[in-house]
This record gives sequence, structure tokens and C-alpha cells, in this order.
Amino acid sequence: QNYDLLVIGGGSGGLACAKEAAQLGKKVAVVDYVEPSPRGTRWGLGGTCVNVGCIPKKLMHQAALLGGMVQDAPHYGWALQPVPHDWATMAEAVQNHVKSLNWGHRVQLQDRKVTYFNIKASFVDAHTVCGVSKGGKETLLSAEHIIIATGGRPRYPTHIEGALEYGITSDDLFWLKESPGKTLVVGASYVALECAGFLTGLGLDTTVMIRSIPLRGFDQQMSSLVTEYMASQGTRFLRGCTPSRVQRLPDGQLQVTWEDPSSGKEDTGTFNTVLWAIGRIPETRSLNLEKAGVHTSPTSQKILVDALETTSVPHIYAIGDVAEGRPEL
Repeated sequence: QNYDLLVIGGGSGGLACAKEAAQLGKKVAVVDYVEPSPRGTRWGLGGTCVNVGCIPKKLMHQAALLGGMVQDAPHYGWALQPVPHDWATMAEAVQNHVKSLNWGHRVQLQDRKVTYFNIKASFVDAHTVCGVSKGGKETLLSAEHIIIATGGRPRYPTHIEGALEYGITSDDLFWLKESPGKTLVVGASYVALECAGFLTGLGLDTTVMIRSIPLRGFDQQMSSLVTEYMASQGTRFLRGCTPSRVQRLPDGQLQVTWEDPSSGKEDTGTFNTVLWAIGRIPETRSLNLEKAGVHTSPTSQKILVDALETTSVPHIYAIGDVAEGRPEL
């Protein structure tokens, strides 16, 4: 099957590009496949933003803000009884909204006559892609132009015992059916602090473990204001600490061991959930980019592009989080 444009990745960048090209009269196909997280979480069309990023995060943040208003209400004359938060009700509403967006994107592609393939793609050559379905069926697609918009996924630590077996990431948090309970968030990124912020706002005991400085790459005066405010709202911070192992106790809780720089000794704590938020890695490793001649950064593994987002192959482009040195969507 031959197309004018083949888009690999059904997230914000890929869908916007595919719909625009179709409106300009081009024959377009979108290839999208979500590899389940290590915990088995999977989702539909729309990419990180719709499913495990901006949209569910903002909805849960709004839930936390409403809780804050309830806390502030007595100062404005409202005599309210303590109001418990029900995670399951919130999660169901958030997940249903996300699923409606998944369906909406499918409908928009159909309306614009964009062909959609739910298959995992990899390059055969510079103009051909092989897609494999969940059932193992292969489909060959070729195109005059190809856009890579595969984004990234959360990084798991590879040197910490029990990290993969017992931890979760932002890929899982928004799809939990039950409250994560007492939570340890490991990381200093905006993902770490955003998640910790709304978890605290929902009334959960939340600790953030930071190895070095929070929000590296951001204005540090603003970073300090963020962490100071979070601490004032009840978020705990363990600074300069590095986890070494995670173990499941007989009662189901998770015991985390870390190095405490103040004492030079190991310390431990028990939590219901450990959330890894230590960065993201680009979805490039399974694309067989070398068969197409597309070059990647040896350090970040992101795709090297010029100012027009062209890769080392003139008719292949990379957009969004998978492209080196470009603004993240």
C-alpha cells in the first residue's frame, strides 16, 4: 500500500500533521501502536498528552484544587464537615473522558479519509515500513514522505533492585482504579512535581525523593518557589537521597531503602506506591532507523533534525519529543 505521507505515531504531533496533510489533498496513513507498560497499562489513540500526560494530569490537578477550596471554605463562612475524596470516582470520570478523546481522534481521521493502522512499525528501507499487529500479522506500507512522531516513554532505573517489579510510572498512575495511598515519588522533573502536587492535594501522604536539584534546566528561583509552596502544603522532600532497592513486605507495603547523605548511612521507609519520574526516553530503538539511514544522537537516542525538522534522509522528518533539540510537545 503506497501513500503520499506516512505518519508513525498517533500523538499530538502526528495527528495534527496527518489531518493537515489530508486537508491539502494528500493520501495519508497513520501508524500507531501502544506497547503496554511493564505493569500492563495500555491506552488508545492520542499519544502521551491525551492518555497519560496533559489531559488526565490537568483533570486530577483540578480535583486537587477543588479539595483545596473545601479546605479554605471555613475562612469564608462555610461550615463544612470533613469531605473525603474518592479516588475511584475521579479515576473513572478521568478515564472515561480520555476514552471519549480516543474515539474523537479516530472519527476525525475517518472524516478526513486518513487511513489508520493499529500496528507496530519499523523501517524496511527509506521508503518502506513493516507493521506488525497484536496478533502477529505483518503489513507493508510505503510512502513518498515519512514523518516519525513516536514520542517517548518514562524511564525505569536499571540499577535499583525491585524497581521494575514494584514501581509504576506516569504511564500507570492515571489509569489506577484504586488510590495509590502513601506514595514515594522518585525524581526531580516537572512530571515528578506535578504528580506529587496533585497527590498531596487529594489528601495523600506524598514524599518526593530528589537526588540533586529540582527542575533542572528551569529558572532556579522559580524552582525554589515551587518546592517551598509544595512543602507548605504538606509534600515531604528527601533531598540528596538515592534509592537502592524496593522490597514488598508480607503486608503488601513497599519498603524502600536509600542512601541518606546527612548520616552517610542507609535509611528505609514504607509506602503503598513508588512512582518513578526520573526522565523519559525516546521511542526510537524498535524503529530500525539504521535501515532507513536515519541518524540519532549517540547520547539521547533522539533523532537528529535540522531547523525544518528534516532528518539525515531528505524525505523523512521527525517531530515532537522524538526529535533532538526541538521543543517538547
